[in-house]
Formats: sequence, C-alpha cells, structure tokens
Amino acid sequence: MVKETKFYDCLGVPATASDAQLKSAYKKGALKFHPDKNTNNPDAAEKFKELSHAYETLSDPQKRQLYDQYGEEGLEHGGGAGGMNAEDLFSQFFGGGGAFGGMFGGGMREQGPKKARTIHHVHKVNLEDIYRGKVSKLALQKSVICPGCDGRGGKEGAVKECTGCNGSGMKTMMRQMGPMIQRFQTVCPDCNGEGENIRDKDRCKRCNGKKTTVERKVLHVHVDKGVRDGHKIEFRGEGDQMPGSLPGDVVFEIEQKPHPRFQRKNDDLFYQAEIDLLTALGGGTIHVEHLDERWLTVNIAPGEVIVPDAIKVIAGQGMPSFRHHDHGNLYIKFDVKFPEKDQLRNLELLEQVLPPRKQQPQPPADAMVEDFELENIDTSEGSQARAHGAAGVMDEDDEDMPAGAERVQCASQ
Repeated sequence: MVKETKFYDCLGVPATASDAQLKSAYKKGALKFHPDKNTNNPDAAEKFKELSHAYETLSDPQKRQLYDQYGEEGLEHGGGAGGMNAEDLFSQFFGGGGAFGGMFGGGMREQGPKKARTIHHVHKVNLEDIYRGKVSKLALQKSVICPGCDGRGGKEGAVKECTGCNGSGMKTMMRQMGPMIQRFQTVCPDCNGEGENIRDKDRCKRCNGKKTTVERKVLHVHVDKGVRDGHKIEFRGEGDQMPGSLPGDVVFEIEQKPHPRFQRKNDDLFYQAEIDLLTALGGGTIHVEHLDERWLTVNIAPGEVIVPDAIKVIAGQGMPSFRHHDHGNLYIKFDVKFPEKDQLRNLELLEQVLPPRKQQPQPPADAMVEDFELENIDTSEGSQARAHGAAGVMDEDDEDMPAGAERVQCASQ
C-alpha cells in the first residue's frame, strides 16, 4: 500500500507499474510536453519538469521504496530526489539531435565543456582619461596548464583514477536513521577529492602535481571616450586555465575616480565657480580649465546679474558620448562671495548706482519701539542646532519661491 500516488498520477500509471511501463509513460509525456515543442505554452515547461522529476524518482528502486512508504516527505528526509535534471533525463532517451532534435527545432541545449573561473578586476580611471580615451597596460597573474607535464600532474601513465570514487572526488554514503535511510555525499578520503591518485615520486617537479602553474600576463585595456562608471571590458579566454576545461575570461570593471573640479552625471559635467559681488553685478570674465588641458573663457556681460547659486550652461562642452560623436553640456553653478564688513568703502556711492532701497514696514506713531543690533550666531553645537531648527521653521512657513529659482531649476534639468 503506497502512502501517496502523486508521481504515479503525473505519469498516468498505476502504483503497481513495472519499470518498462514507467519508461514508456515518461517517453510519451516528455515528447508531448517538451518546451522546444511548446514554445507558446508556458505551462508545458512546468509539466515537463514534473514528469521528469516523477520518473527520476520512481525509476530509482531505492527512491521508489522511500516514496511508496513515506511519500515526498520521506524523500526529503531520506536523501532527496537530486540527480539528473529534466534536460539530462530527456537526452538519455532521445539524444541531443537526430529525428527528435529536428522535431524540436534543433535539439537539446548542449551542456558543453566546463569553463575555468572568470578573473574580475576593478580598473580605476580618472575623468581626464575617460574624456580623452586611453589604453592602459594592466598586469595580472593567472593559472596556466603546466608545460612540464601538459596538465597531467605527473609522468605519463603515473596518474591513476581513484577507485574509491571512480574519479568523481566524492563518495556517496548511506546512514540508517530509524525507519529511514539517509544518503549523503562526502569528499573521498582516498584521494582528498581530487578524483585521482599519484605517488609522490611520480609528481611533476614543476607544478608538484597541481597540473597548473602561475603566469604573469599583461593586457592592453582600451578605455574608450565617454565610458561610464561600471562599464565592463571583457577579454575572452584570457583567464585561468584548467585541464579538461575551456580557459576562463578576464573582466575589467571601470571605476571613475572622484575629480577635484568637475562632477559628472551621464554625459553632462558640473562645475562650481566662485565669483565676487562686483563680477556678479557688473560682469567680468572667469576661466575654466577643461579635462583636455584647454582653458574656457566665460564672459559675464555687464548688467547680467548673477544671483547666488544661479546655474548657467555651455552647450556641447560636457563629456563625449560613449561610441558617438556628440557631447553633453557643461553646467556652471555660481557661488557669489560677498565682501566682509571691513572691506566696504564709500557705501554712499551704492545709493547712486543701485536701485532704491525696498520700503520696509514702518511702526505706527504711537507704537513702543526698541532698538537692537544683529549678532553673529554662536558656533557651539547647541546653538547651531537651534539655528538650524529656526531655519527649518522659516522654510516651512515661506511658500514663495525665491527670485531666480525657476531659472535654476530649468537649467539643471
């Protein structure tokens, strides 16, 4: 009497089905629901996996016994239903090509040979090199097939496959836990997981039996103009080598270094220029050293008042666009420095050149009036917190947008 029949129902066979009946039912269902034959039916892929999982379990006498006695819960606690995946199981019956491969549009996906690990490096590049482009010579160390033994690890014929694990490096062990049997894998103690044995005297003197040696390799990394932070440059087959595997790759990831003068956002550059009050009101000239050693002369016309934190733009003077020929924009934010108290002279002349003073509200004639002088804010920690709190309250109550804010917002978008 079986505990549950879910797997049998999936295959469409009774719980008393023979191995031949199980095999026939799986082949029929796999042909019907294989994903390559049902590209427009996403449910078919799930059904195919369920069929494969059911057959993989019931075709193993030990797993079938556990399933019949304890159900799926027994499989989970008694060693699991690992093993072949659905594609491997299907390939065991039908192969990777031939008539069935043609029927399903080219056959199964080939597993292909193993590939050695990919070597990842971060390549830090300054903004000048990204603006102009650069070729960097970068050295790395990688594993290569030992030339002394051609990757065998020792003399020809001296390396023997481990008989304890049949060359897999792992051993399957069984353990009785009450009514259940637990199956688990462990590293083969006979070969320490290497899958083969070799006497010390027969080991390759160059690699000491490791099959690979370390080699220094210099690669020329082309940093194209305008590449962005996080861009990856790949070198196929230049990574580590392992016997019986394809060479790995090398991947360099671009990391843009912080710049003392410019900030970058995509293809645009941002520059902060400090000007005095006279230049902000009466015009003048500022000079900006660009990333390619050019100097940009920026003229501020007389009467073009530059308010604090105003943002202006110079079109086409930003970063080059990656693999294109256009450029982003250069945005300049102005920091207007006001003169100190002891630097002011002839204030009465300002009355002649500046617009009239803004009229302030006046107290009534019968009001009580007290005179006060402004003081500098105490820079101690507690006083600063109170000052910031007061500023926050003022910001919440002030719903009017300051003059020029509209222009700043538009220019920075």
